[in-house]
Amino acid sequence: MTQTSRTDARVAARLDRLPPSRWHRRLTRVVGIGAFFDLYEIFLGGVLGAVLAERWQLGHTARSWVIASAFLGMFVGANLLSVLADRFGRRRMFLVNLAVYSLFSLLCAFAPDVRWLIALRFLSGLGLGAELVLVDTYLAEFLPRAVRGRYLAHAYTLGFLGVPVAAFAGARLVASRDILGVEGWRWLLVGGALGAAFIQLMRSRLPESPRWLTVHGREEDAARIVAGIEERVARETGGSLPSVAETRTVPERRVPLGEMFRGEHRRRTVMWWIFQVLQTVGYYGFGSLAPVVLAAKGHTVTASLGYAALSFCGYPIGSALSVPLIDRIERKTLIIASALGIAVCGLAFGFAGATVPIVIAGLALTVCSNVFSNAFHVYQTEIFPTGLRSSAIGIAYSLSRLTTVILPFVALGVLVRLGPAAVFVGSAGLMVLLCLNVALLGPRTTGRSLERI
Repeated sequence: MTQTSRTDARVAARLDRLPPSRWHRRLTRVVGIGAFFDLYEIFLGGVLGAVLAERWQLGHTARSWVIASAFLGMFVGANLLSVLADRFGRRRMFLVNLAVYSLFSLLCAFAPDVRWLIALRFLSGLGLGAELVLVDTYLAEFLPRAVRGRYLAHAYTLGFLGVPVAAFAGARLVASRDILGVEGWRWLLVGGALGAAFIQLMRSRLPESPRWLTVHGREEDAARIVAGIEERVARETGGSLPSVAETRTVPERRVPLGEMFRGEHRRRTVMWWIFQVLQTVGYYGFGSLAPVVLAAKGHTVTASLGYAALSFCGYPIGSALSVPLIDRIERKTLIIASALGIAVCGLAFGFAGATVPIVIAGLALTVCSNVFSNAFHVYQTEIFPTGLRSSAIGIAYSLSRLTTVILPFVALGVLVRLGPAAVFVGSAGLMVLLCLNVALLGPRTTGRSLERI
């Protein structure tokens, strides 16, 4: 084994053996709160689609583009920025993506008509395309393996507060119409832009991933960062650190992109591409279309946003619920069980007519959704090596964004022609296919080091 390889394996072992500390929790909070804006933006599309359909008298196609435009930008951004993160570093892309989002989200607030809004939402989505990929990759490469799942779930619990915030703020701002002479929906975009700019300043202090540094031959930089982390953790935990166990783990290396389609990686790549297409319909389909579906059930725009907001409270609840489960239950088992929960609750939501059953079914669906989401976000960080991790996750994740571009056009067409029940029957069938895909092709990962997986 070369000196570089020994350094690489030892850096990973030193990070994995650290006890959880305040430093790990602070890192998780700073990274996780950035996910707030990605998730806020994702579910803002449904709010804008419902509001502007009435304000600007939008037809079916224009309303679909208001929802889909940001996702199209995210598709491009996920492919571009995630690959750049494997080449230029996780920290640098963290700063680039939120800067792009913040600028164009602010410009969206001043859009004079639907064409400008669609174009600017595409550009703001471009910045956010790799945000969740970077959150997953960055935290997985720092967190000790014993708490990797729990801490990533904590990060997403913070992030998913953005979903009910978008819905409640949307309902309130729509009801109030104008604030300081500016239409209420425009303030939703201003708030996202300014908040993201603030988080970008916080992230400027983050260290680069030592695992990424060693893969790129910067062993001294990696060792210095790890030594600094060890010093902080020892000071915060008030004791000596566990010794670094000798490891026979195969060291990580730079991996060409084509490695995704060779050997064991090919099976995992195919499995994850299928997964990302299918999960989009069950997961993002509800969040981005719920206000529109409720309006189709005969509720007013304001009432629809209010009911959706109550249902969306399940997102942070489900994320918090996943924390004690995610490191105790095998990841792929948890994904399958929660996906089946999404299918059942979606059927209940689609067939419900009265307010109380609609809200209860929606709340149960979003709780299941975020047990599912946190499990798969941890899982995807574990099935690809460091030199390929961001690229492989990002390219697969971009397929979910592309699916979400197409989804409003298909789902709204089904909604108009066949009604809400048909939308969720189709969604349930796709979630069952997802479960079969993961059960047959997915590896087991819980409790194992990234290098060993």
